Amino acid sequence: MIRLATNPMTPATTMTAMPPASRWLRVRDGRHARVTYEELAFDLVTAFAVTQVSHQLLEHLTARGVAEALIVWFAIWLGWQYACWFTNWFDPRLSRVRVIVFATMLATLVVAAAIPQAFGARGLVFASAYAAMQVGRAACIVALLPRGHALRANYLRILGWLGIAAVFWIAGALVGGDGQLLLWAAAVACEYFSPMFGFALPGLGRSRTSDWTIEGGHLAERCQAFVIVALGETLIATGATLTVTTAWTGAVVSALLATFFGTCAMWWLYFGTSSEDATATITASSDPGRIGAYLHYAHAILVGGIIATAVGNDLVLAHPHGALHLTEVITLVAGPAIYLVGSAVYKHVVCGRVPRSHLLGALALVALVPIGFSSSLLAMGWLTTAVLLAVGLWDTRTTAA
Repeated sequence: MIRLATNPMTPATTMTAMPPASRWLRVRDGRHARVTYEELAFDLVTAFAVTQVSHQLLEHLTARGVAEALIVWFAIWLGWQYACWFTNWFDPRLSRVRVIVFATMLATLVVAAAIPQAFGARGLVFASAYAAMQVGRAACIVALLPRGHALRANYLRILGWLGIAAVFWIAGALVGGDGQLLLWAAAVACEYFSPMFGFALPGLGRSRTSDWTIEGGHLAERCQAFVIVALGETLIATGATLTVTTAWTGAVVSALLATFFGTCAMWWLYFGTSSEDATATITASSDPGRIGAYLHYAHAILVGGIIATAVGNDLVLAHPHGALHLTEVITLVAGPAIYLVGSAVYKHVVCGRVPRSHLLGALALVALVPIGFSSSLLAMGWLTTAVLLAVGLWDTRTTAA
């Protein structure tokens, strides 16, 4: 029997008519699938969530506060990631798909608004909205696709794992306290690690990344847009802190320059040296689904570093002459270091190499820890920025060569 790949987003089908529900899939015509306005609108809501995470971390710079911020951040990231894959496969310009995108947007807005009290009075609101978003989207896709469709089998497995995670989310919100932290960590683990073994479930089998035929340019552009959003929120937070600063002294202006140039260095490390390689790598790969998954794992680390750096920037700008204690030292060093590690992983995925500049830069940042205890926030801010700028310059020279 002759088999035709009528749509690269679907498995090869016989010469019979394409199932009616397949019309909701993106049409692949060999050209780069553009990011739609619906997706950009969703990213703006996610930007608000990113801001909420950084503010939450800034107000709770303790070991528990960091753990809570990590869980909330992974929830935001995973919600965005699953939505990103959904719009890579399905066309958001079509009515049913657009409704799902907007419903996800509404749920994300509620989740973001609940973040400040996620481990308090609004824990159940956070968990319910998040679980409804994840489970509801997967359930709609299962209902949308006909039996026998490869994506339907994949989403049945996804629905199973998201359902398991939803139990942990709701149970954690009801339990509260340390139990909430542990149960929500289990929920994050279900959603984060299940793709690594193909969402395997008894009776449903497992998915293979080779079946996740994706449009590389679209996925790379979505990741790049998220990085832009995160970096933009970092600058907005800097501007907001500057707005409420009473006296714009020389130290405040110096702090502004340190935080601004640090953000520019992070932008250059991503967009100036390797961002265009992601599209080519995914497109040329024999297993684009696997590369796309690796890309998202790398960006979770990378954007997490941006959020932590934004917190450090706020500290520097608000109290440039302030002395550093252990919490402040770790915050100022950890943000850029996490970013460099995430960037190194990203470049390993798209370029097949781990830049020495990034590893040495991360080590240089760690070496600054003892210095931080005898420095001011402003001095430490400039030192971490200097490391990022040096890594950016080194990377640029290496790429040019």
